[in-house]
Amino acid sequence: MMETELKIKNFVFSGITAALTAGALLSGNALAQKDWPTKSINLVVPFAAGGPTDSIARLIAVPMGQALGQTVVVENVPGAGGTIASTKVARAAPDGYTIYIHHMGMATAQALYDKLPYDPMTSFEYVGQVADVPMVLLGKKDLPANNFKELEAYIKANGSKVTMANAGPGAVSQLCGLLFQSRMGVKLTNIPYKGTGPALTDLLGGQVDLLCDQTTQTIPYIKDGRVKAFGTTTMKRLPAIPNVPTLNEQGLKGFEVKVWHGVYTPKGVPQPILDKLNAALKKALNSPDVKKRLEDANIDIVPASKVSAKGLKDHLDTEINVWGPVIRKANIPD
Repeated sequence: MMETELKIKNFVFSGITAALTAGALLSGNALAQKDWPTKSINLVVPFAAGGPTDSIARLIAVPMGQALGQTVVVENVPGAGGTIASTKVARAAPDGYTIYIHHMGMATAQALYDKLPYDPMTSFEYVGQVADVPMVLLGKKDLPANNFKELEAYIKANGSKVTMANAGPGAVSQLCGLLFQSRMGVKLTNIPYKGTGPALTDLLGGQVDLLCDQTTQTIPYIKDGRVKAFGTTTMKRLPAIPNVPTLNEQGLKGFEVKVWHGVYTPKGVPQPILDKLNAALKKALNSPDVKKRLEDANIDIVPASKVSAKGLKDHLDTEINVWGPVIRKANIPD
């Protein structure tokens, strides 16, 4: 009888101990989430420094850090059109100290690569969309063509001798460039870089002929004549460069590539931390300085409803379904 009572007491004691331990862990986790962040946060960018996505990241990093009370450090992880960075983030600890900004390449990766070490729809948590950025088809300053009609003739006469830079496999500059070639019915010599920053540098230096790039960093070079602008990838002309026609109005009907950006975290980040990140992102995008600088670069901040987990996830799902068939039809993964 004594032995039975002892076993019962031990069982009860073990249960109480386990419950207290679990409660302490839960309490500790809740406290950690409440106090988060207690150190700097890494904002991973999947392209080289100086590119358009990097520019947006650095623009929102400071006000987000101010809202969170910690420094947000931009970390450039270039290569493979964003796949290296996406994999790194997907495998990072889900503690909120690694966040990620990526453009529409998150939606095109599955169609561009046979196997991905992550799933864009299931390997991440969603913080919110950021901004939509138009693109421009650019040429080096001394390219013989001076307008789109002359560019068409030049391309048809020179074919693969014409070089077109891009930021690497899966990058929007590659997608835009290859879609342009598909619509033109030509095959140019495509030269990949580790980001549009170095690609633009070589275009400015005359080492490559063409580049499809975002307005984030190109408008100043267009205005001062250091590059030639042959057309925008929007349906309407851009207020910042009203004299540059759209590709659509110059014969490439329906040609539209508008680059959207979103902020993510690894899967499993607790909801209270995600809520703090979302609030910080919204505060950054509402900053008068950020608004002005985005407006000056002809970048549109998305509606408030899209600066949310649902807004980003729904948009990503839609874009995957839109671009997948387009990429496969254009035979882009070559």
